[in-house]
Amino acid sequence: MNGTAKFISTILTIFVIGFIFRVEIRDFIYFDLVTSDMFVTADSDNFDPGLRVGSTFPAISARYKGEVITEIDQFKKQKGVILIASRSYDWCPYCMKQLIQLQQYKAQFERAGIGLVAITYDSQEQQQAFTDKHSISIPVLSDIEASSFTALDILHADYPKEDEHYGLPYPGMFVVENNGVIKGKLFVETYSSRVDAESTLVLARSVL
Repeated sequence: MNGTAKFISTILTIFVIGFIFRVEIRDFIYFDLVTSDMFVTADSDNFDPGLRVGSTFPAISARYKGEVITEIDQFKKQKGVILIASRSYDWCPYCMKQLIQLQQYKAQFERAGIGLVAITYDSQEQQQAFTDKHSISIPVLSDIEASSFTALDILHADYPKEDEHYGLPYPGMFVVENNGVIKGKLFVETYSSRVDAESTLVLARSVL
């Protein structure tokens, strides 16, 4: 086999392997390359959208398991609950990796008496595809109309209703006590950075 034939054969082999493992390659790019340095240990900037610490968590309007819910009491544990507001579990790699990591720590949160619940503007079908693939048992709420994000005052201000990205929240977390009072918040200004699960647990335990 001459040099040209070997080169063509190598390219074809790479193409075939790439096609067979295209999902794995995409996930590698998403979760190992793009998100490699996304986690931080603290919310150290002055970015602070949303309701203030000390405020009462408001009524929301989101869908969960085909039903409309207006409060998050069912997701609380003995001490309270953390609401994770994310952009999308359909296309946002940072949101996906954050929830995957939180899932790994879910048992530790529960042992501390703290529930976890997430919310995005995705449809329930889009969310289900993600949660099934990654065995996510953290409840995920669908806020297609952005009603909940509006109530929490975290609806992204850069996207008007006519924009295709309307409905995105500023990603972050609210730590809510069982009496409904917001006891802590984690919102990092850079959307590609998120406070890691261990640091989130430390904060939640300190304020609840």
